[in-house]
Amino acid sequence: MADNTKGLALYRNQFSSGLWGENPVLRLLLGMCPVLAVTVAFFPSLTMGYSVIFVLFCSNIVVSLMRNLVKPHIRILMFAITIATFVTIVDLFLKAFQPDMSETLGPYIPLIIVNCIVMCRAEACASKNTLSVAIVDALGVGVGFTVVLVILGGIRELFAEGAVAGVQILPLAEHGGWFEPWAAMRMPVGAFVTLGLMLAGFNLINRKLAK
Repeated sequence: MADNTKGLALYRNQFSSGLWGENPVLRLLLGMCPVLAVTVAFFPSLTMGYSVIFVLFCSNIVVSLMRNLVKPHIRILMFAITIATFVTIVDLFLKAFQPDMSETLGPYIPLIIVNCIVMCRAEACASKNTLSVAIVDALGVGVGFTVVLVILGGIRELFAEGAVAGVQILPLAEHGGWFEPWAAMRMPVGAFVTLGLMLAGFNLINRKLAK
């Protein structure tokens, strides 16, 4: 019973660490290229998040299962080949079933291959832990990354279009309402400013929790 409780606590801590304590964007500042580039709207952000979760989940499984079989000097090569395989699957899936979204995300799906979040979790966790821990870690980090992307994309879409996920929330001035869209939110400056405010809020919350 004590062993089961300890195991559950380990998994809970591992998962929550990816969500908050070691959030890849807000805490570690990893994978910032897609964070800033694809978060113009809600759905591209969500699709990128799901793609990273899939790649993290599958690559962590393979790396964990092979951790005792791979020589240390070729481990990075093995990580890269494994990650590239699952990124290719995601890329081809989007091109086949969601061509418009694939075109919207452009090169940022293939660039998951060199995303330091995925490589970091393969090296720091999956290559050193059991399969169950690697899976929980992948889900925690992947969900933490996706939540940040979705919030960032939702905020930018709200102020750029007055809508979130295509649902009109703020009445547009051109249709007799009061809201005037912020063109800057469609531009890179909108991503930098919004992310900066999110980082400030995250650090403020952490300081209050520490006290």
